[in-house]
Amino acid sequence: MKEQVTQCRSAGGVRYELTRKRVRNINLRVRADGTVAVSAPARASVSRVDEFVASRAEWIEDARRKQARRAADEAARPVPDKETALALFAASSARIWPLFAAIRPAPPELRVRDMRSRWGVCDPGKNRITLALRLAAREPELIDYVLLHEYCHFVWPDHQPHFWALVARYMPDWKARRARLRG
Repeated sequence: MKEQVTQCRSAGGVRYELTRKRVRNINLRVRADGTVAVSAPARASVSRVDEFVASRAEWIEDARRKQARRAADEAARPVPDKETALALFAASSARIWPLFAAIRPAPPELRVRDMRSRWGVCDPGKNRITLALRLAAREPELIDYVLLHEYCHFVWPDHQPHFWALVARYMPDWKARRARLRG
């Protein structure tokens, strides 16, 4: 099935872009710029999609406010260049790696990328951690949280309870730090 896009639909006071895709459910996303994207299966009627969007109008407005707040916060935090970011991350890694030295005989390679949807990625097979450039604009204790999180993936690759127990063992206030990153 070829994707078909209907531009500028409106329901419940919300303007949105509808894309027909091979999906089972109607999916709604508020983009960083505040626009609303909806993907729906071909079998879903336009009136059903409109109902879906209208029923979530309040949630959409909340999401838009959060996106605007995030954009303002990011604008207030200048992002350093990659070399400066790498130096910040290396300093944080030097504090955290000793906790995992028995598991990882060599500290992982650190990389920096301009990632928008995540703060970090761990690749245990390549002994590598890649961190988001914009993380370098955050407070050192938040950088430490992200690095500890990624280091814990060398032990547990998933986010099951044993993973979070390991994070809590080394950083009891991890939930507060994660909330600050998300907020």
